[in-house]
Amino acid sequence: MEETSREAVATAVQRVAGMLQRSDQLDKVEQYRRREARKKASVEARLKAAIQSQLDGVRTGLTQLHSALLDVKDIQSSLADVSNDWRQSINTIENLKDVKDAVVQHSQLASAVENLKNIFSVPEIVAETQQLIEQAELLQAHRKLMELECSRDDLMYEQYRMDSKNTSDMNLISIYFQDVQGLSDELAKQLWMVLQRSMVTVRRDPTMLVSVVRIIEREEKIDRRMVDRKKQTGFIPPGRPKRWKDRMFQVLEGTVSTRIEGTQAVTKEADKMWLVRLLEITRKYVLDDLIVVKNLMVQCFPPHYNTFNRFFDLYHSAVSTRVKELAAEDLEANEIVSLLTWVLNTYKSVEMMGHPELMSECDINLLEPLLPQDVVDDLLSKYVQTFTSNITGWLRKALETDKKDWQKETEPEADQDGYYQTTLPAIVFQMFEQNLQVAAQIDGDFKEQVLKLCLKQMNSFLIRYREEAVLYKEDHLRDRQLPQCYVQYMIAIINNCQTFKESINSLKRKYSQSSEPTDSDAAIERTLNEVAKEGCQFLLDEVFLDLEHHLNELLTRKWLTGSHAVDTICVTVEDYFNDFNKIKKPFNQEMTSEALRRVVVEYIKAVMQKRITFKNADERREGAERMIKEADQFKFLFRKLAAGEDTDRLCGAIAAIAEVFKLTDPTLLFLEVTTLVSKYPDIREEHIQALLAVRGDASREMRQMIIGTLSENKVSYSGVTQPIFKDITVPTITMTTMTTMTSMATAKLLK
Repeated sequence: MEETSREAVATAVQRVAGMLQRSDQLDKVEQYRRREARKKASVEARLKAAIQSQLDGVRTGLTQLHSALLDVKDIQSSLADVSNDWRQSINTIENLKDVKDAVVQHSQLASAVENLKNIFSVPEIVAETQQLIEQAELLQAHRKLMELECSRDDLMYEQYRMDSKNTSDMNLISIYFQDVQGLSDELAKQLWMVLQRSMVTVRRDPTMLVSVVRIIEREEKIDRRMVDRKKQTGFIPPGRPKRWKDRMFQVLEGTVSTRIEGTQAVTKEADKMWLVRLLEITRKYVLDDLIVVKNLMVQCFPPHYNTFNRFFDLYHSAVSTRVKELAAEDLEANEIVSLLTWVLNTYKSVEMMGHPELMSECDINLLEPLLPQDVVDDLLSKYVQTFTSNITGWLRKALETDKKDWQKETEPEADQDGYYQTTLPAIVFQMFEQNLQVAAQIDGDFKEQVLKLCLKQMNSFLIRYREEAVLYKEDHLRDRQLPQCYVQYMIAIINNCQTFKESINSLKRKYSQSSEPTDSDAAIERTLNEVAKEGCQFLLDEVFLDLEHHLNELLTRKWLTGSHAVDTICVTVEDYFNDFNKIKKPFNQEMTSEALRRVVVEYIKAVMQKRITFKNADERREGAERMIKEADQFKFLFRKLAAGEDTDRLCGAIAAIAEVFKLTDPTLLFLEVTTLVSKYPDIREEHIQALLAVRGDASREMRQMIIGTLSENKVSYSGVTQPIFKDITVPTITMTTMTTMTSMATAKLLK
């Protein structure tokens, strides 16, 4: 208490300190005192009221306890009186045993008299009941049947009570009522028949189905009553419990299973689309039946049956069983796809179990999968194996068909831009597209898997495509007259590579969720570039085979005296490039640049082969001017053909060499050669020696001086620009050649 008082005082001091923090608040001390006094009075009043309420409750409780004590004493006294009376009446009760037996006998006789009329009319009621069953008057027939069963069961029960060991009388009653069980079985057959045709019955005559359900419900109540009586007396009539309700659900389950199993209208041998038809019929039947259940059948069953969900589960189980049977069959690739698409997509879609009319009654997300995941994985694996085998065959067949087209005497078709092409890319990617569309219907991950498989097969196919293009070129070289459209179809092969690239990118954009390049993409890109570049090389080889004779005339005496070799070369190249214009970018531009490079290289090779040695300054001037003119011809031609930025530099190499030949003052030869080397640093010593040899007026000492000086001040080649002289070899003079030349010189002197 002391501690509480101290806490109260401390709290009060704190409150007063809070109220009187400023000097102007001292004027309100009296006001604060009155307010606190009012609060104190209010609290004391509430405390008094609470204590008074508690005292009143205690007083009332004590009064009730006192009353209860008095009542207990009165009850105790009454129980003592009852106990005394009971002890006095035991002997009286034992004397009433005869009366009890008489009462039991009277009850039995009264029951017999009451059922006597029914007992004598049993054959007549049996006949009436049989007739009602045949007339499908099921409710009336069941009422008659219940009367018969009630009479039989009451008689048997009374007999059981009188003498449960007297089997002969019990058998006599059973024989007399033996037709009753037959009627029960016959009525049950009619009930099951109605339930088996419930989907039809509920549309035509729902009252019939309602009658069946009412009969089954009555029997369920009788079953429960008989089972309860057995627990008390040990007696149960024959045939009980009937359990017709359980049997009803079994019949409905069998009906649903039969409905699903009977959807196969055609066999696999008779129709290739048998599975598609079967699945579509199944979808339609299930959807139609469940809508009928929701709109009509639910009203025919009691609410506690949960009819719709029960049928929904029955159909799901039946469909799952049927789908598992189909999955176990030897299905082809397209059939596997049809089945998995239906199972994984169609089944839960708005076209079937997710239909708007059914969504309000069930949650399709709670449905178990129709097929276990391991079965789905097995089917997908089987499909991939079959697809791999099929696509390999398809690609091989497509390539064989394309190869036959290569031998045609007519040009290949051109696209809307005029580029030659064959049907191969369209055929290949149509196959890929169809299979990817199918795979996309199954699953997103599976679609990615099929895409990777397609790209892998594409890479293998392109390797074969490259090999066939090489064989095509080799066959042509054996007889250049055949096939007649070799150039055009080689152009189409090159264009196909670009089409393949575009189609692959299109497929990846459409069917792949990842934009990251893979190893397979790099391999395909590399193979396509190799095929296209080799095709371009083959075409250039074809051009230079036709130019070979004319190239051999360059830098010869015939050329110096007025050959038209370069004119012919330009005309021939331009003629070929009229066809080469039908090559798609970027290969057409690369091919033009390569053609220019090869022409220039062949021209410089002709110089380096020292086919001519100029005899005097006039020949050197004439030859140099001719070279400059021909370099301008090449420059004009390849600018026309859009060879690219390197045209001037390549053609300038010919003009630069011509300047070396054109120089009239040999003392300035070193400067001219130095200028040539600075422009084309990949030129080598043997090239300089060959040029000086063709010039014909450079002494041995001058050649050695020029070569020596260039060696000491060698210009480094950075490799930034494409080299020209790097791959040009200068033929070496063998001993045999030198002997021949010496003999020819000696013979000339002797003459």
